[in-house]
Amino acid sequence: MNPKMVNCGNLVKRSLKDTVKCLDGAKFYRNPDRPTKKIWTNSECSKYYLCLDGEVFEFKCSVGLLFDVSRQICDFKQNVDNCDVTAEERVPKPLLESAQCAESSQLGCGDGTCLPNEYFCDGSVDCPDGSDEGWCDVDNDPNAAEACDLSLCTLPECFCSKDGTLIPGRLEPGQVPQMILLTFDDAINFENWDLYTTKIFTPNRKNPNGCPIKATFYISHQYTNYAQVQKTWNDGHEIGIHSITHRGPEEWWSKNATIEDWFDEMVGQANIVNKFGNVRMEDLRGMRVPFLRVGWNRQFLMMKEFGFVYDSSMVAPFSNPPLWPYTLDYKMPHTCTGNNQNCPSRSYPGIWEMVMNQLEAGEYNCGMVDSCPPHLNGEDVYRMLTHNFKRHYLTNRAPFGLYFHSTWFKKLEYLDAFTKFMDDLGKLPDVYFVTKYQAIQWMRHPTPSNQINQFEPWNCKGKSLEANEVACNIPHTCKLHSRVLQQDRFLYTCNECPAQYPWIRNEFGLD
Repeated sequence: MNPKMVNCGNLVKRSLKDTVKCLDGAKFYRNPDRPTKKIWTNSECSKYYLCLDGEVFEFKCSVGLLFDVSRQICDFKQNVDNCDVTAEERVPKPLLESAQCAESSQLGCGDGTCLPNEYFCDGSVDCPDGSDEGWCDVDNDPNAAEACDLSLCTLPECFCSKDGTLIPGRLEPGQVPQMILLTFDDAINFENWDLYTTKIFTPNRKNPNGCPIKATFYISHQYTNYAQVQKTWNDGHEIGIHSITHRGPEEWWSKNATIEDWFDEMVGQANIVNKFGNVRMEDLRGMRVPFLRVGWNRQFLMMKEFGFVYDSSMVAPFSNPPLWPYTLDYKMPHTCTGNNQNCPSRSYPGIWEMVMNQLEAGEYNCGMVDSCPPHLNGEDVYRMLTHNFKRHYLTNRAPFGLYFHSTWFKKLEYLDAFTKFMDDLGKLPDVYFVTKYQAIQWMRHPTPSNQINQFEPWNCKGKSLEANEVACNIPHTCKLHSRVLQQDRFLYTCNECPAQYPWIRNEFGLD
């Protein structure tokens, strides 16, 4: 490792081995002998060290940034909460079968303690040395999901394939309706309402069966107008869950969030959407993790307990042909992509992973459209969208996902390129803009394009709404104090105003 090439800080000094201890491990660390009274100071928390071949190198973050030992990066002060931690400790590796436990149903911790095998990699620390939870990727989890078994995995409940490219029902590509999966993350409010209602989802844009095009909206709590969420749901779009806080740092979601945290964030947000947006709980079927930071087995244990149908947070490695979604009954058919990602290692029967295929943008690959290179002009974007559509449409017709944050459309040439692309697809007889859940319904019951008019989940009937489920024209504007945020927030809802601003562990805003 070349210390001048790593991380975002600046090399300050070298040959410090006489003043700063060498901690081996090929990772950055803090001075273990730093004065206690200086531990939380900016000057001390911005320093970090690396020991190579017995020689200690000192680094310092740029002005205004502190060093995060867990994530091994410099970041803003509000995102760093471990100035007191000297180095990230690697827990011992469990002995597992080599411990030769007396009971065949038990495995050994790193210190030889024998525990039931299901305790290993279940999200809760049980070994005295913590070794049951420290080595839990797909290669080390003793309870890891097995490889796809096509003789046991059958639709409608289970779907898998060895490399992820198999078409459900083994249909020929020409028989498969090309699904376009539009998604939008974060709040729905005045900043993007006009974009959605007058620019993208216009009355003239319909699927070949005559029904309006649809999308999925993953809603985070802050700044969301729940009356507009309700209207979006009324119009037949899917509402998904994207957490209450959308908190940082990014790695908290994949490394630190407990099962209880996952319930607080995701089930809590489902309760808020249900309470203040009047969206039926049974319609809140899917979720996406903030920053696409997959939350290992803890996330999926929560999903299984609550009854979420699917996740759409995993970005697959770039591939031609692209991947189809799959259930998590078996080992996922691709590697866990991303820096320090933490994908599930166990089997979660019946839970779908609406895998995110990357786009190809010249020399770059990008999971979300707005993470593609910013130097592209409108014509570049149009060509990129068309090129990637053909990668799906002309091969195995895996659903083509286009994932956005609404701010991307503020650049007018991007909006024009996208709407031109949408109108191109509107001329094709077998291309459908559907929600994530509608895609799952098709995969459960693969239906050829020439029979789609009889495929009920994609028709225009809509649901019969109760009086309170119909979005109001003039919502209540609730100015509410938040004890946690220590400031006022506005909440827009067709229901009565709560006493407090809804938040973690108080999602109904009780006094």
